[in-house]
Amino acid sequence: MAMVDAEAPFLTEDAVDEPPLAGVSDFRGRPVYSSTSGGWRSALFVAVMEVASAFAYYGVSANLITYMTGPLGHSNAAAAAAVNVWSGTATLMPLLGAFVADSWLGRYRSIILAGTLYVLGYAMITLASVLTAQHPSLSGDTSSHPLSLRVVFFYTSLYLIAIAQGADNPNALAFAADQFDSNHPRECAARSSLFNWWYFSLAVGITISVGVVGYIQENLGWGIGFGMLCAIMLGALVVFFLGTPTYRLYAHSPGAENPFALLARSLAALAQHDNATSSSLLGYKKEYQVEQKEDAVKKEEAHGVVRLLAIWAACLAYGVVFAQFMTLFNKQARTLDRRIFGSLELPPAALQMLGPATTLLFVPIYDRLLVPMLRRVTGTPSGLTLLQRVGTGMTLTLATMLVAALVETRRLETAREHGLVDNADATVPMCWAWLVPQYVLIGVAGVFAEVGMQEFFYDQMPSELRSLGMALYYSVIGMGNFISGALISLIDRITSSGGGDSWFADNLNRAHLDYFYWLLAGLSATELALFLRCASTYVYSHKRLR
Repeated sequence: MAMVDAEAPFLTEDAVDEPPLAGVSDFRGRPVYSSTSGGWRSALFVAVMEVASAFAYYGVSANLITYMTGPLGHSNAAAAAAVNVWSGTATLMPLLGAFVADSWLGRYRSIILAGTLYVLGYAMITLASVLTAQHPSLSGDTSSHPLSLRVVFFYTSLYLIAIAQGADNPNALAFAADQFDSNHPRECAARSSLFNWWYFSLAVGITISVGVVGYIQENLGWGIGFGMLCAIMLGALVVFFLGTPTYRLYAHSPGAENPFALLARSLAALAQHDNATSSSLLGYKKEYQVEQKEDAVKKEEAHGVVRLLAIWAACLAYGVVFAQFMTLFNKQARTLDRRIFGSLELPPAALQMLGPATTLLFVPIYDRLLVPMLRRVTGTPSGLTLLQRVGTGMTLTLATMLVAALVETRRLETAREHGLVDNADATVPMCWAWLVPQYVLIGVAGVFAEVGMQEFFYDQMPSELRSLGMALYYSVIGMGNFISGALISLIDRITSSGGGDSWFADNLNRAHLDYFYWLLAGLSATELALFLRCASTYVYSHKRLR
């Protein structure tokens, strides 16, 4: 007995009579106790790592096209294509990261792998920028040496960061949520709050990164800007390691299937169930009933996964709308009067800070004011159920596109009234503040939709598939970007045929972004109707509704 007590981590007098948590151990495989492990004390270590990774990622992505068209010497078209492919890859890599984590590594080791790749990737991109700065003759037109070691080295570092995103994003939040016992009422409520404050913390990192890192890169040097990101990630990885003794690690079931095999098996079971149902109509009812009893668990898993995938598909419109946040919204801003405080002009990209800034203001309001009020009305511990929260976000997404379409219609009318239709470089006499509502709406929509999707896909996935659940959330954003790009390419080709002006003409005063926004509003309305249909018939996998 003395040996067992000596082996128990963090054993205090209060924990002597406390049973260890079932299926949970520390990093050495020893039992852990609720009073001495997990909770906020552990989740905060993970949060530091994630705020740093968001800060570093946006420190690269927000200004990447400037680096490619500047020191790297790419053309605008080549740089834009490269950034789109890299960004899309980074947002879909979590599907692979979830597979690796749930099959072999586990979430804890996957985060360590991600941190190591982050440090290596940012160190390499720092070295690449320093070498380019020391040899300016290597800059300029790269067409004569498209596969130079400089370019290969740069892209290798860039895609190491994308791979790190895949190992990090689906596992970090899931691992932080694992630190709260879903069967303990107080910890369950704390876990729901975790998802709110997690999103808030990332918004802090993104806001500071967009506002600070770009300035450092362009004014103090790219090497200093990238090197700072490497140092921050190294420090964050050390902090994550410091929390190791407090973490709750869930044991991987021996012989458990990898997540995609389990998903395929579940869907196969559903197909088998449907075939068996058809066979029963032909006189094989007894055989089917026996088979039904044997496969009850598989069928329930299959139906649950199919319902989740239906919800996922109904959320894609949010990803499409979110894709406009850093692209077409920015194009609108560039044409408006952006003067503040007299002659000082606001950069178009600075308006992007309105989204995360809105998040910073709204998350505390939601978590501390709206949730208690809604709790008294609905009786739900988190104020709204998970799907109610996502649905509210999707409704606000629809409102975002309606407002954006109306504002763009007004902008075009103003350009026509002042004879600026054929002047692509003219500043339309319309204040930049007209764009504030659509930026604010998309920021508030994210607090509902994104946080809701994160918690929903984590909570409702089978325990073996929770990392995959988080990957599904990230893939909503990734697929939204690809769908948006495909729509823009298709519409541009159609509307510019026959010599007419494209909806996305370089001269925005002759373009029709308003038509595209109306189209996205229609898509959002259709997806919202589909979502409400799926949500109305959805049965939560746990009795404790959120």
